[in-house]
Amino acid sequence: MKPEELYNHFEELAAQLNMTILEGKGDFEGGYCTVNGDQFVVLNKTRPLAQRLRILAVSFGVLDLKDRYMVPVLREFVDSHLSGMERA
Repeated sequence: MKPEELYNHFEELAAQLNMTILEGKGDFEGGYCTVNGDQFVVLNKTRPLAQRLRILAVSFGVLDLKDRYMVPVLREFVDSHLSGMERA
């Protein structure tokens, strides 16, 4: 699957979860956060798409999504990034 398609699947999942994906420029990595009960994933749009996808995978990985349907390739992508973190 193309990186752009993965990104689109993350956007769809975020919409289902009432989560906002924010992209901005600056000197930051990005990640998951909550502000006043609202959920956000902040991405640095100057970073390569592969890095932004990794941030999305890790960010969605902290949520309990085991009972939520995700496109299989998206679930595999998220799981692969989480299992890589556990080994580190």
